[in-house]
Amino acid sequence: MSWPPEVELRGRHAALVPLRREHAGALADAVRDGELWTLWYTNVPTPDGMAAEVERRLALRAAGSMLPFTVLDAHGTPVGMTTYMHVDAVHRRVEIGSTWYAKRVQRTALNTECKQMLLAHAFEVLDCIAVEFRTHRLNGPSRRAIERLGAQLDGILRCHQRLPDGSLRDTAVYSITAAEWPAVRAHLRWQLERPR
Repeated sequence: MSWPPEVELRGRHAALVPLRREHAGALADAVRDGELWTLWYTNVPTPDGMAAEVERRLALRAAGSMLPFTVLDAHGTPVGMTTYMHVDAVHRRVEIGSTWYAKRVQRTALNTECKQMLLAHAFEVLDCIAVEFRTHRLNGPSRRAIERLGAQLDGILRCHQRLPDGSLRDTAVYSITAAEWPAVRAHLRWQLERPR
């Protein structure tokens, strides 16, 4: 059995279900909300490229390096994608990444709850020693969201990747360790339960 095994994670605001080919059409609709593929500092599929992106992620799943999810809102509508990626079964590490959400659910409890569910599963079920997050050094919204979770900046990988436009990406690497998880868990619960 590959590690980590497929799982469904369900909360009040969101659900994470294993990515399936039949999700591609609804995900193409979701990505149109905000035209996220136009952001130069991130790599989000176009509506026309969604089926190919689903196939790419499923191939990485078959190779054992990714566990991709479709993100559903509280009504069960697909609103984005996320993954456990850079899976390291030997050292019990994963990265939560390749995440995007329709604009209408960005900066809502949905993202916080998705991260809380993924982190809880990683530390409490998969027994991970650390969970990573990576983003473009210049992607301010993503960096602020990662920092709001309680992740610590490990450093910047300079000229780490070439982007589709030919520019070089400096990657900001963050992590949460198993020892930090209890405090981060309490912080995320507070964020989800505090009055708005």
